[in-house]
Amino acid sequence: MSQHLQKELAALKEKIIYMGTEVEDRVYRATVSLINRNQQMAQAVLTGDHEIDLLEVNIEEDCLKLLALYQPVAIDLRFIISVLKINSDLERVGDLAVGIAERSSFLIDQPQITIAFDMAAMMHIVESMLTRSIESLVSLDVQKAYRVRSDDDRVDAMNRDMYALVKEEMAKSPEHINILLQNLSISRHLERIADHASNIAEDVIYMVNAEIVRHTPEFFED
Repeated sequence: MSQHLQKELAALKEKIIYMGTEVEDRVYRATVSLINRNQQMAQAVLTGDHEIDLLEVNIEEDCLKLLALYQPVAIDLRFIISVLKINSDLERVGDLAVGIAERSSFLIDQPQITIAFDMAAMMHIVESMLTRSIESLVSLDVQKAYRVRSDDDRVDAMNRDMYALVKEEMAKSPEHINILLQNLSISRHLERIADHASNIAEDVIYMVNAEIVRHTPEFFED
């Protein structure tokens, strides 16, 4: 039975990694559609969400089947539990990518306004966190997972800065309120993606070390 279980676990890992790369691609397309004002790329993200939903259901069913058939223990059990949680986080990231694409699609048709905020830098940090969280899962790299967690505070601070800037701009230019609110919403979506990337990293730490770290400080030092 152990050999069969290990084969099933290997197949499950392949599926969750595939889902991770698909979700990562959707986040990238959504952010690029905003930066490049590319309506076609935004629409591609919107129409592809159903695929992520199907993957999420399929992976959850696989996890439940393995739990019922093999009654795994120790690291095998932790792996399946972690995949269940990562699966949910990735599906939510896919939804957030759709949310960014929706707002991008709206903003593309609006006049460009200048906000003293580096949205591209925030996108880069968030995308890097998501990529590294998936890489930590692939290689079971706990150190990389801890570094992902440590970046979350930077994204939180950037989101707070964006809120303050939008509030200020709304007072000065109320005619741009819709555009400003859409930009603020994108910042909030990015902040939530960073949270989910941190969740994935925490699940990798639990999987490898059997340690629950979600209520511990996120600061990490080499």
